[in-house]
Amino acid sequence: MKGLVNSVAYADGLRIGEVAIPDISEVLKQSGRFVWVGLHEPDDEMLAEIQQEFSLHDLAVEDAARAHQRPKLERYGNSVFVVLRTAHIDRSTGGIDYGETHIFLGSNYIVSIRHGGSLPYVEVRSRCEASPDLLVKGPGFVLYALMDFIVDQYFPLVDTFEDKLAALEDNIFRQALTRETTERIYQLKRDLLEVKRAVAPLVDICNRLVRADVTLIPDDARVYFRDVYDHTIRINEMVDTLRELLTTALEANLSLISVSQNEAMKRLAGWAAIIAVPTMVAGIYGMNFKLMPELDWALGYPLAMTVMVGACAFLYYKFKRSGWL
Repeated sequence: MKGLVNSVAYADGLRIGEVAIPDISEVLKQSGRFVWVGLHEPDDEMLAEIQQEFSLHDLAVEDAARAHQRPKLERYGNSVFVVLRTAHIDRSTGGIDYGETHIFLGSNYIVSIRHGGSLPYVEVRSRCEASPDLLVKGPGFVLYALMDFIVDQYFPLVDTFEDKLAALEDNIFRQALTRETTERIYQLKRDLLEVKRAVAPLVDICNRLVRADVTLIPDDARVYFRDVYDHTIRINEMVDTLRELLTTALEANLSLISVSQNEAMKRLAGWAAIIAVPTMVAGIYGMNFKLMPELDWALGYPLAMTVMVGACAFLYYKFKRSGWL
């Protein structure tokens, strides 16, 4: 069987010891104890045994096996099934690594199943075991600890987006305008949309866990979910603000490109007008008619050149003064 990370029993907020999967159902019969099982991409055989030991619902297990689920909270009889999207910055590539965590919550058990690039929950387990006065609240507190850990991973992610936005603004207003800048803005908008899809449903999930209709959460543990709710609201607001700023940055980028193009067109139009004057004069005298004024005059050629140069200089002065050149 593949995928088992930890299977531990707890009583009175203290760790009793590891429990073999076939023995879980016997441990669950003992009052005052609960079991926390951690899995990572388990195979079908492992999921089938977990389902049998905890009497999990077929539909929930099917979702946990397939992964690629939207964040949600569903009730199945005397248990709750929670799906959470995880995200963190991959240090090797600098990209965003998304994953999923599926959680089965009962009155005396919690099963966490990680898929994809989700970070391991060793730190969460250690923190919980270091706080027996909180762990005594049971699986509900473990659910809070997992959700708090997952939500907190979005804060450095949003900070990274803010740094990228600052770099984009520097490119837009201080450096040459390029197609690459526009592509980076669109890419950042798509990345933010993906984060929004992962975080937005958490608001509803936290709301439901705070309310009394989810009886598996003890009353004294609901205040902790309010903390997760506050963090989720903050992340949502930060993402929305960044999306608005990106939209503004895109509009500013397009406006600056348009202004740059207009400046180029003005310069071209100015030089075209300057060149048109000698072209017109030269064209008139290049028609080769016999009876044309000043053809036999010795100063005709210098005068024509003087007129052309003077007219060009006058137009250049006017265009330069008006900002066209």
